[in-house]
Amino acid sequence: MSFELHILGSGAALPTAKRQATAQYINCNERHILIDCAEGTQQQLRKYSLKLQKIQFILISHLHGDHFFGLPGLLSTMHLLGRNKKLHVFGPPGLEDLMRAMLAAGGHPLQFDITFQTVEPGLKQLIFEDRLIAIHAFALKHRIPTIGYRIDEKPKLLNLDKEAIKAAGLRIEDLPKLKAGISIERDGKKYNYKKFTLPAQATYSYAYCSDTKPSPNYLAAIDGVDLLYHEATFTQQHLERAKSTFHSTAQQAGQQATNANCKYLLLGHFSSRYDDTELHLHEARQTHSNVAAAEDGMHIVLGKWLPIFGNADKTPTPPAQK
Repeated sequence: MSFELHILGSGAALPTAKRQATAQYINCNERHILIDCAEGTQQQLRKYSLKLQKIQFILISHLHGDHFFGLPGLLSTMHLLGRNKKLHVFGPPGLEDLMRAMLAAGGHPLQFDITFQTVEPGLKQLIFEDRLIAIHAFALKHRIPTIGYRIDEKPKLLNLDKEAIKAAGLRIEDLPKLKAGISIERDGKKYNYKKFTLPAQATYSYAYCSDTKPSPNYLAAIDGVDLLYHEATFTQQHLERAKSTFHSTAQQAGQQATNANCKYLLLGHFSSRYDDTELHLHEARQTHSNVAAAEDGMHIVLGKWLPIFGNADKTPTPPAQK
């Protein structure tokens, strides 16, 4: 079981030779999740050897094209490849009507089970959970209704101390209770689970915030998250542009991560006006100590942070005004 993040697209609005627009693939304990689906997402899935038919959940943040234009094509490809597994799609109001109209116009209705669940942007709300993970949605602050998402692993079962169990002569039927942290009693003798177990594997959490201007309204929803992906479309050089378009600068993203006690920060959704992310990293590291810049093809296993994150920095030369 692992919690893995694959960056399929890290750019904003305009795809470039270096960056595709936004899409991310997550495997959290074999729950396969796609967050946003820009144009070209299915090609990126193939490029990075990720199986599109494994996707079980698609989370769309909002109805700007650089976050969903790839969805009808992806759904059509799933259909053409004979998909027979159910697919759950979550997104803002209007997404289902738009997708069904586009697919119906082509005259080829999908032949697999797909459900659309409309998420009304608001306070943190649970949209899915099972015994291993929970997914919450929450409102961001953008020009149109926009949703952020948070994925949390559920607490894992304790590991067993095999030597202690063998020495005590405990039975196989006792083991599930011990793993669940339940002490047992047999033949008048009590067995404290703490004496027969080892610490459980660590659990992790991930939050996704794109697109948004910085706001205190979503800080509670991302509070304490292990890894935060936060848009950093602009640098402070273009602060006024960020304000007018309801986006964030890298410095603001760093401050939001700090305000919400997020352990690690991944910047993304970079404007095509920037040739590199050195200035973004420099700005964000003024307020947060563990920052990295998303790159297409980046693969992060939560819990194995180094050497991706760090505070090694050099003062970059600001680019010419564009």
